[in-house]
Amino acid sequence: MIRPANELLRQMVSSHLFGAPRGVPLFFAFCLCLLGLPFAAVADDTVVLRVTQSTFRAAHDGLIEAIESEGLVVGNVLPFRDMLTRTSRDVAGIPYGEAEIVQFCSSLLAADLVREAPEQLTLCPLSIALYNLKDDATEIRLAYRSPGSATAGRQRADALLQRIVKRAAELARLRW
Repeated sequence: MIRPANELLRQMVSSHLFGAPRGVPLFFAFCLCLLGLPFAAVADDTVVLRVTQSTFRAAHDGLIEAIESEGLVVGNVLPFRDMLTRTSRDVAGIPYGEAEIVQFCSSLLAADLVREAPEQLTLCPLSIALYNLKDDATEIRLAYRSPGSATAGRQRADALLQRIVKRAAELARLRW
């Protein structure tokens, strides 16, 4: 017995195989799309503070001092713009006049974070970027990725980053 092609296709569709109405697969596809919306809205977690009336060096020194005033040790200063200049094929396309990433860690905060959830080790070390743009070298920017507020440890990490960035901006303005 030869079946028409459209009947074979109808039997291959999952909603027909499980006896579900034809609109059910579309409904589930729609629900999956809706689940992705909140995550897309949360994706931009970068906090930027602009510092005027300062220099890059003063902002750098202010950031280091603000970190150390919290009783923390700077683990690494990554010369980000220099790295891009060395490795980029399009040096003219690099938007930065100067750019660094300062990494540091709080062992107490790190311990709290991993006790809450072992995967939160990805939040350590904390880092703050310091940069200016070629087009506007007079405006220094301090930026960090917010760890969010899902847990008490993340809230403390976010508050620490906020304090450091605000203090660094104050110190940068004073030194100029």
